[in-house]
Amino acid sequence: MADTNFIDYVKFCSRSGAGGPGSLHFRREKHVPKGGPDGGDGGRGGHIILRGSTNVWTLLHLKYKKHVIAENGKRGEGGRRTGADGSDIILEVPLGTVAKDAETGEKRFEITEEGQEVILTRGGRGGLGNDHFKTSTNQAPHYAQPGEEGIEEWIILELKLLADVGLVGFPNAGKSTLLSSISAARPEIGDYPFTTLVPNLGVVSYRGDQSFVMADIPGIIEGAAEGKGLGIRFLRHIERNSILVFMVPADASNIEEQYQILLGELEKYNPELLDKRRILAISKTDMLDEELMKEMEKEVPTGVPHVFISSVSQYNLDRLKDLIWQAIHEG
Repeated sequence: MADTNFIDYVKFCSRSGAGGPGSLHFRREKHVPKGGPDGGDGGRGGHIILRGSTNVWTLLHLKYKKHVIAENGKRGEGGRRTGADGSDIILEVPLGTVAKDAETGEKRFEITEEGQEVILTRGGRGGLGNDHFKTSTNQAPHYAQPGEEGIEEWIILELKLLADVGLVGFPNAGKSTLLSSISAARPEIGDYPFTTLVPNLGVVSYRGDQSFVMADIPGIIEGAAEGKGLGIRFLRHIERNSILVFMVPADASNIEEQYQILLGELEKYNPELLDKRRILAISKTDMLDEELMKEMEKEVPTGVPHVFISSVSQYNLDRLKDLIWQAIHEG
């Protein structure tokens, strides 16, 4: 059964704290008849902050948070005492999380590093106490600023997996099998369409201590860019990959046609995806001999590096890793 805990999209109301009002206060002591104004400033309202964390890899913990509300700042006090700031709310998110304005769809920022903190919704400033408003002509101001209101806004968080390489292909192209063969990832594998219902990440070792990260993206079908099937849910993850490995099985009716359909879906979703380096892997070739592979070369599209592979027999997997490593470092 697929892991249903992979959540890569959440929408919630983010409300920062209001600033505390400044204090309207005058110094009153037994031997100081005209102590003057000494009202302190109000405290700042709490921020809503996003923090990058490698300990979380999904937005599941935020799925049921429809409202995130920070604390208001405290009122200033006499004796020029500043009110306490409202407590910030820090939301830990996976690396690769993008924050957007829900109304306009405008991208605010993205979290890409461990420990990176960015203010999502800023708290209101505290008001100034009447001590700030004394002048030579107004030595007893009966005025202090109110605190600035907090901000209330609807926010969308989208997770885009951080991986060097993304596997792109139709259902049952062998993407999950490849990932399990060359990394420690263990995605669920079955002999039926859409086995992979969530993206899977795997670290691939390469010649010694070197490595790169590969993402198995759930299968795309023709029409995914228009919302058919599962593909559109996961096309956003491909945006973060620097290399795209297109996988077409050797038993496909027409290798070039399938490759062009996959390209077309990516172009309709985001034309910039076509600027990424591409490699074509013809999978499931363990039943083919050298002569048949040479014959199939005629169906392979030109202009893209290609390799025949078999995840079952490990055929040419090192050659595929060589092509990927070269493409990563040429980029």
